[in-house]
Amino acid sequence: MQYIIDGGVPLQGTVRISGAKNAILPLLAATVLASQKCLIHDAPALNDVAVMAEILRRLGASVRWLEDNGGRVLEVDPRHICVSEVPDDLVRQMRSSIFLMGPLLGRLGRVRVAYPGGCAIGPRPIDLHLRGLEVLGARIHERFGYIDAEATQLVGREVHLDFPSVGATENVMMAAVLAQGVTVIRNAAKEPEIVDLQNFLNHMGARIKGAGLDVIRVEGVERLGGAEYAVIPDRIEAGTLMVAAGITGGELLIDNCIPEHLDAITAKLRETGTFVEESTNRIHVRAADRLIAVDIKTLPYPGFPTDMQPQMMALLCLAEGTSIVTETIFENRFKHVEELRRMGAQIKTEGRTAVIRGVPMLSGAAVEATDLRNGAALILAGLASEGTTLVNGVSHVERGYEQLELKLAQVGARIRKSV
Repeated sequence: MQYIIDGGVPLQGTVRISGAKNAILPLLAATVLASQKCLIHDAPALNDVAVMAEILRRLGASVRWLEDNGGRVLEVDPRHICVSEVPDDLVRQMRSSIFLMGPLLGRLGRVRVAYPGGCAIGPRPIDLHLRGLEVLGARIHERFGYIDAEATQLVGREVHLDFPSVGATENVMMAAVLAQGVTVIRNAAKEPEIVDLQNFLNHMGARIKGAGLDVIRVEGVERLGGAEYAVIPDRIEAGTLMVAAGITGGELLIDNCIPEHLDAITAKLRETGTFVEESTNRIHVRAADRLIAVDIKTLPYPGFPTDMQPQMMALLCLAEGTSIVTETIFENRFKHVEELRRMGAQIKTEGRTAVIRGVPMLSGAAVEATDLRNGAALILAGLASEGTTLVNGVSHVERGYEQLELKLAQVGARIRKSV
């Protein structure tokens, strides 16, 4: 499948942000720990969510979509989970399946999982996950492409992460919930999705404090109940649509977002001359008369997110002057550069640094999305280009954006999906 985009139309209108991809996946993994049904409101209908739902079904859970006042709710009944091996074919489709290690260890005392797949944006070793689980008492064996872990009883201890990894922080949190004693996670990741997972687990009866700070404290409990919970809005989708307004010369009202989660993105957009005004759960974005070049360096939260680097690079291709983008998180996150060059962008890269010299206009071209955020950047570039852009690799985009082409079309974009 591909997106066909006829560019050059300023976007105008209101867009509602869906539930966060990077929050819903660990929440779904956490339902493994529950002893009763869980209801998750605002769950986005994404390819990755469908994969995680199917994994839970094969583990023995019941998973179904419900309708509630026009909104979607995901119901998970984990009471009959008894399988400890995560299906190989599904693991290879989605890296986030690694989140199931902690919950399955906590519930069943054992887990078997293949090395996970996902976006090809560079090495993302799971050593921190495994080391953290070992500190809590798990015995881990790696061979023939599989990871086997078992623990008669996990025991709370101090876990120091060498890097504030989001996934490792979440995995250790979930493993520690049913462990004996107290677990302290130091150098923990601070992302809003960590806070969301803490809140969800606490709704089920966990005792966790400190999410969003350097140190998280988990006091083990004997049992978790169920929970009814609403996932936070997707800050990366919100940021992508903020850039969409700026790059097309348009004006958008971004509804159902948490402005504080977007501070780094907002600051950089304002530096480009883009008008950004925040309210309680909305952000008003109006394009600048002319975009100004800025420098960007990706960092762990609350720094500028690596998941927004490709989209901002697309915008900077049209900014007046020279911008420098430094990617510190993932090695291979410049795969969109060659595709943007096809559209007339002037970008040079060396290692983890890209130098972008702004051009007056991009031209439509046939381009290939090779990962989720790369695909979003190419769509944004297509919206701002002269002529027609064909973006192949739609499946990558649909892993993390719910009906993106429909949302864009509703605010004036000439975009459609073709088989």
